[in-house]
Amino acid sequence: MVEEGAYWIAWAQISGVGPVLLRRLQQHFGTLATAWNATKVELGEVEGFGFQTLEKVVQQRSRLHPEQLFTKHQQENSHFWTPADADYPRLLLETPSPPPMLYYRGEVELQENLGQKPMVGIVGTRQPSEYGIRWTRQISTALAKNGFTVVSGMAEGIDTESHIAAMKAGGRTIAVLGTGVDVIYPHKNRDLYKQILTAGLVVSEYPTKTPPDRTHFPKRNRIIAGLSRAILVMEAPLKSGALITATYANEFGRDVYALPGRVDDHPSQGCLKLLNQGASFILKELDELLTMLGAIPQIDGVEASTAPEQLSLPTLTSELKTVMDAFASEVLPFDLIVQQTGMTAGAVSGTLLQLELMGLVSQLPGMRYQKS
Repeated sequence: MVEEGAYWIAWAQISGVGPVLLRRLQQHFGTLATAWNATKVELGEVEGFGFQTLEKVVQQRSRLHPEQLFTKHQQENSHFWTPADADYPRLLLETPSPPPMLYYRGEVELQENLGQKPMVGIVGTRQPSEYGIRWTRQISTALAKNGFTVVSGMAEGIDTESHIAAMKAGGRTIAVLGTGVDVIYPHKNRDLYKQILTAGLVVSEYPTKTPPDRTHFPKRNRIIAGLSRAILVMEAPLKSGALITATYANEFGRDVYALPGRVDDHPSQGCLKLLNQGASFILKELDELLTMLGAIPQIDGVEASTAPEQLSLPTLTSELKTVMDAFASEVLPFDLIVQQTGMTAGAVSGTLLQLELMGLVSQLPGMRYQKS
């Protein structure tokens, strides 16, 4: 029997079928194996499958053999996950466009993949000021010491500073690349790359030996947002790729924070725009930020020895209540919750995460949920 992961690889080879359409196929048919054997008429029922895409599917599907592709892929890229794998990062899986293949190198920590260890993305300009560097180092250090994994893109500037500071503090970091996981870009970060492999993970949706391409980097930003519970934008001009990451974070229901700066500072214009659009402020009191992100603050570098007192649950917001009302006693798949609530997939994903953190909902294998 051909594994489901083989069909994720096979479908991804068909031109015009990207991560969003793959996600819709999986939600519509239940499995991509079922979708692979669907008729042209049945495929036409899926949103986004127009005449030209259907013609490509019919022409190319007959020439592809999922099992052979899977075997070949394993030989060329020994370490990768597909959404069919239990180890595929759970938060990323809940987004509307999870990569069909996520390649990795380094030290895997399953708690991160299962969403049991919080991850926070830190992004910003490649040409930060001393102010941006100082706050990036300070916040990355605080996050690492409080048990967070820092996620960034290994680019120059803010990304590099966040990775280094997290590792210096004894924490873990994940670098999301716009190249293959074996291609170091920029090359000046080769030493940083080696350090990350021993203190974290390097991931990419592109196969080994994939060189840098300017179209890859905006796409990889959705992975940074998808892996993270929140995105912190440290310094970013108006045309910064960090704003693309923030946009994805909003679509995925993640919290967005921005470091305020002077109104006449070019590197801060993007952050000021985000704050004007409703992003939360990164303020001097880092304990408050850590509390908002779900960490137990350290006092004088020592972790609190006792767990915080259990608080009573707050009144649910309208979105939280809408999703909770969709549950009866049975187990519900993710796509059915989307249908029953009438909310977007990104909004449902973010709301379910909040309900899980509140202990009201739990996730089962196969993107299914039930009341806790």
